[in-house]
Amino acid sequence: MLQSSDNPYAKSNSPASNPNPYNPIKTVTAPVDQATIGRTLVIKGEISGSEALYVDGRIEGKINMPDSRVTIGRNGKVDASIQAREVVVMGKVTGNIECSDRVDIRSEGSVNGDISTVRISVEDGAALKGGIQVRSEGKQKEQPQAQKQEQPKAMAATAGNA
Repeated sequence: MLQSSDNPYAKSNSPASNPNPYNPIKTVTAPVDQATIGRTLVIKGEISGSEALYVDGRIEGKINMPDSRVTIGRNGKVDASIQAREVVVMGKVTGNIECSDRVDIRSEGSVNGDISTVRISVEDGAALKGGIQVRSEGKQKEQPQAQKQEQPKAMAATAGNA
């Protein structure tokens, strides 16, 4: 004969010690912090922040998210300069894009403006009108190291003359 403690399907009046495996445990913070500008929203001005941004509406002005990803959705229309770590274009962008990592223009996306980035990807069917400057990521990191190495040599030379 089964006792109530041996039967996992028996109901008890005490609260369960472990949560239902079918209900996910809620976390305090969202796994991906992303702001969304919906399809019907129109923003004129400057947008800045440190979380990812998804634009499915219309923006006129400037987007400044240097450490984040900016995604222009299929319904998104941006008449602004964009500065971000990563930009994904599936809608329309009119303005210059400056990225510290990569620009990805999908097949349904279009960009009318200059792009400055380390890496770029343009799918078949995408529209791009403007200049492209692909910077070398290594050059930016090597210059500060070279300056640091030269500085001790100069100090050693002056110390020897004293």
